[in-house]
Amino acid sequence: MNRPRVLFADDHRLIREAFARLVETECDVVGAVADGLALLTEVPVLQPDIVIADIAMPLLNGLDAARQLRKDAPDVKVIILTMNEDADLAAEAFRVGVSGFLLKNSAASELLQAIREVALGRSYITPMATRGLVENLLHGTEPIARPVELSVRQREVLQLLAEGHTMKEIARLLKITPRTVAFHKYSMMELLGAKTFAELIQFALKGGVVKTYPA
Repeated sequence: MNRPRVLFADDHRLIREAFARLVETECDVVGAVADGLALLTEVPVLQPDIVIADIAMPLLNGLDAARQLRKDAPDVKVIILTMNEDADLAAEAFRVGVSGFLLKNSAASELLQAIREVALGRSYITPMATRGLVENLLHGTEPIARPVELSVRQREVLQLLAEGHTMKEIARLLKITPRTVAFHKYSMMELLGAKTFAELIQFALKGGVVKTYPA
């Protein structure tokens, strides 16, 4: 079997470097990026087989990046690597199309195994999250609510607004006009019933569009 080409996406340089060293015995590490928008830009350039991404990244979170990659590069497999043990989060990750979900604190023992499984076309989920998913099924716990009515572009704009970027900065990052940013902002306020900008940001933080997951 050919060595899988792996691209890391995490906003902590030391973590990227540590995990790259961990997998280099079996994988070709083709690059590393620090945010979700850079990930979407580099995938067609570096052509990885597998992306290993954190969730809590700036500019675009890992789940929304994975959702977009499923449309733009469906052959690329995504493994989510996070500190968050929430089983609902794992369920949401697989719903958007990832192939693997594991925790950073177990990556030393599980990451290569996850890569092997995903490279063979299978899925991998850390046993810690599996226990939580079973509990949810047994007790009928509802999955986390994520608003499906927002487009990918709207979600990008909303995350950047929540991070404190100005409309001009968002326009530059997303390569659109400030007027388009403003259009998305007010369209989202209308869709979500937010009367003020503060209510829109509160929705982003509490309603699942942008989550302050641990890095």
